[in-house]
Amino acid sequence: MVSIPSADLFTETSTSAATGLYEQPLSERMRTFLRLEFLYQQFCFNLEQTPEWGSRAAITSMLDIVAILGRGDVRGDVLKELERQIGVYDRYQHMAGIDEARLKRVLRNLQDLRQRLFALGPQFMQPIRDSEFLAAIKHRSAIPGGTCEFDLPDYRHWLLHDYEQRVADIESWMKNLRPLCDSIAELLWLLRESGRNSDQVATKGTFQHGMIGEGVAGLLRVALQPGVNLYPEISGSHHRFTIRFMQWPDALQRPTQASQDVSFRLTIC
Repeated sequence: MVSIPSADLFTETSTSAATGLYEQPLSERMRTFLRLEFLYQQFCFNLEQTPEWGSRAAITSMLDIVAILGRGDVRGDVLKELERQIGVYDRYQHMAGIDEARLKRVLRNLQDLRQRLFALGPQFMQPIRDSEFLAAIKHRSAIPGGTCEFDLPDYRHWLLHDYEQRVADIESWMKNLRPLCDSIAELLWLLRESGRNSDQVATKGTFQHGMIGEGVAGLLRVALQPGVNLYPEISGSHHRFTIRFMQWPDALQRPTQASQDVSFRLTIC
């Protein structure tokens, strides 16, 4: 994972978000981080929706996060990455031209996240696992339509509570997951900010690149100009990758590979 920050530590930079931005993980750890970030964004959005459907969707996202965290020592991986990033940014304090105030904010955020995550301990998910209420929802969610009110009347009863009460309950379940999710969000932000940007052209819709001698990368970002009716299919690893740009006809027809040269912005993080 490339962690050397971009010039944004030296000067404030503004970047415009491209409408066609696609990301591809280059390692299993990065794949897990991106999935957790995706689910956490879903959770935060749905938690703000006052109808019961928002609470349902927030619970589903939370249980999906728990399922991913149960597959390995994600907390340990995040703690190691926080430690590494703290070491990297700590060394920047001795460099000339650094925006010291901004650097201190980054370090303070990383150190605070490390402390919060470490304080949880390795059994941080146990309160959720011990909840019979959540276990029943998880079990029935594996069945299409399995959380209907006749399947889970207690779930229906809970959903009839005021929005404020539902949010309070969800926050009590989520409190041990937030430090980890917040840490992943911060690490991915730093990774994206440290990426190496370059303008590239895919000849007849295909682009290949080998990264020998460029260090270990964890994430690719491909940005297309607004209005371009194309999307990338990316395959490869942190050694070599291939991008094929596909022409999108509509949702009823099969996409085909672009036959023309395609200009795009590539970021290797």
